[in-house]
Amino acid sequence: MKKSLILALLLAGCATPATETAKPDPKQLDEMRGTAKALLTQLGGKLKAEITANGREAAVGVCKQAAPQIAADLSGQTGWKVGRVGTRARNAESGTPDAWNAKALAAFSERLMQGEKPDAMEMAEVVTAPSGRSSLRYAKAIVTQPMCLACHGSANDIPEGVKARLQTEYPMDKATGYSAGELRGAVVIERPL
Repeated sequence: MKKSLILALLLAGCATPATETAKPDPKQLDEMRGTAKALLTQLGGKLKAEITANGREAAVGVCKQAAPQIAADLSGQTGWKVGRVGTRARNAESGTPDAWNAKALAAFSERLMQGEKPDAMEMAEVVTAPSGRSSLRYAKAIVTQPMCLACHGSANDIPEGVKARLQTEYPMDKATGYSAGELRGAVVIERPL
């Protein structure tokens, strides 16, 4: 048997239950875009303010505490599940992608390699699970910016004080080793229909 066929059979055995997908309503998609933009804008503002006031080590606390709070606030305002996932999770409890999010991240990675600009990179589908429950799923790519390298870059990019804080806050951290322009994750939103 050819290696590609063996790989296909193995992957088929690992697949999640089949789901049906459909195109999202444009108005709902615009609302989700706005929510994703709000999360990124609020988080970016808090990070920049904390770095300016207290340095990069303090910014680790912003991502640990403020980012989940911003997502929770947006979830409460909209009634949707709002969060972030990573290609390599810093916080495995909240940052690990499910099967749909992993599919979106894989698509984003491929699109980046093909030269697509990350600013408008998103994916949205109406997904109906085998249980019959439908939801609108949305993902907006997060690409590593130069300022992100102080916490997410290579060992040479991350200052010693930040490394120590990351080790304390996230002892199982896998979200380092990124380069500027590399896909780091996505804002993800799930909206029940």
